[in-house]
Amino acid sequence: MRKILIAGNWKMNKTYDEAVVLADELARELADGTGDVEVAVCPPTVDLKGVAEVIAQQDAPFGLGAQNVYFEEAGAYTGETAPNMLEGLCDYCIIGHSERREYFGETDEDVNKKAKKLMEHGIIPISCCGEPLEIREAGTHVEYVVSQIKADTEGLDLSDPSKYVIAYEPIWAIGTGKTATADDAQEVCGAIRDTLRELFGDEVADGVRIQYGGSAKPENIAELVAKPDVDGALVGGASLKADSFAAMVKNCM
Repeated sequence: MRKILIAGNWKMNKTYDEAVVLADELARELADGTGDVEVAVCPPTVDLKGVAEVIAQQDAPFGLGAQNVYFEEAGAYTGETAPNMLEGLCDYCIIGHSERREYFGETDEDVNKKAKKLMEHGIIPISCCGEPLEIREAGTHVEYVVSQIKADTEGLDLSDPSKYVIAYEPIWAIGTGKTATADDAQEVCGAIRDTLRELFGDEVADGVRIQYGGSAKPENIAELVAKPDVDGALVGGASLKADSFAAMVKNCM
């Protein structure tokens, strides 16, 4: 059985002190545990250490993830973070988010390289994919996302499928308040799983978790995760308040 994963992407929000407070509030909200639901938060890089300390001190029932990584081990890459710098600190790392692709020119090749490096260092990638509005309106969204998946997973070692997560985030639904219906999410998440089955076989396809992301909130999360191929959510705005994020977790339990 795949374990539901609810991950909070804080994006470029929260100063160090604010991040510590939010993590502490979340630890208190989830003090009674998260049942069979796995939880992670992904704060800005400068906040990682502070949040890690809260998790340790409170024995908080959630893991820690980064929002980005570079695919080189070291070198003259000003402003970047190497995978070995995250090792031992982070459980997860988001890669290929549409904002990284759009604003910073990241490609599927970059995403593929990042995934390989993270996995070498024992960090689980949360690899994002998703279509823009014009692709959705043209009705070619499934083909578009399948193409991303094929490129993003090329040459990956998925012998332990629990160590790789895919997040389907339709770009038109991110931060807009628009949400794909549960059936929309299932259509694409199901196509992603079918693609994994074609590329890697049944064991991998049945073991990789596929999240939905894009204006997910407490009110719609239960319906989303009830779908057979939706294994949780990558949450943006709703993860910035401890009560709303905790409510999403509890609504999945």
